[in-house]
Amino acid sequence: MAEIKQVSTANSNRRNFLWILFQWILQVFFAFWLRYQSRGKEHLPVEGGGLMISNHQSFLDPLLIGLPLTRPVSFMARDSLFRIPILGCFLRREFVIPISRKAASSQSFRAAIQNIENGNFVGIFPEGTRSDDGTVQRFKPGFLALLKRTECAIYPIGVAGAFRALPRGAYFLRLKPVRVVFGKPISAELIKQYCDRGAEKELLELTRQCVIECQQQAEEWINPVRTN
Repeated sequence: MAEIKQVSTANSNRRNFLWILFQWILQVFFAFWLRYQSRGKEHLPVEGGGLMISNHQSFLDPLLIGLPLTRPVSFMARDSLFRIPILGCFLRREFVIPISRKAASSQSFRAAIQNIENGNFVGIFPEGTRSDDGTVQRFKPGFLALLKRTECAIYPIGVAGAFRALPRGAYFLRLKPVRVVFGKPISAELIKQYCDRGAEKELLELTRQCVIECQQQAEEWINPVRTN
């Protein structure tokens, strides 16, 4: 597994500078090529840690989610991506957390917990793999272990259009509109209530439904329903 590094103040400042530069370039490009737009950023806290849960349509998703934000997100990504020469170097510099698709390591979870406790966002795609048709698939429950060991809120996110802009097997970005909707958070207090009464399956489904609602709003933003 790729080496996991903690975010120090100096490294965080370096990462912020790199992200701001990269963000500016992407904002110009995505606004032109994908007609990219997002809404709901007001649901995110100005400071403090949290767990971002999103549907997964494309390799673009982490960039699309982080694009409108003023601070970076440490996404959990499969460890095989770190073996790709250029991409792996970039992922390490941006403190993406490697995780095995076969078995989540305790090292990965410790890194995610530490990031949240240090006041950073951690991003997870609980479907585990990209959707072929844009619909939200079944959620894997692994992220619930993070919630039991941290006192943070869940911030649901819906991505729409990314599976058309860069579908599975595609090597080139298509001229397709993309939208991202940041939904209302599931509070730490509510999460604790679910966990205290052993209702993790209910919490898992609640989270998935919140993500589905955000994804549907984003899709309707692209393709508004016309009424007579």
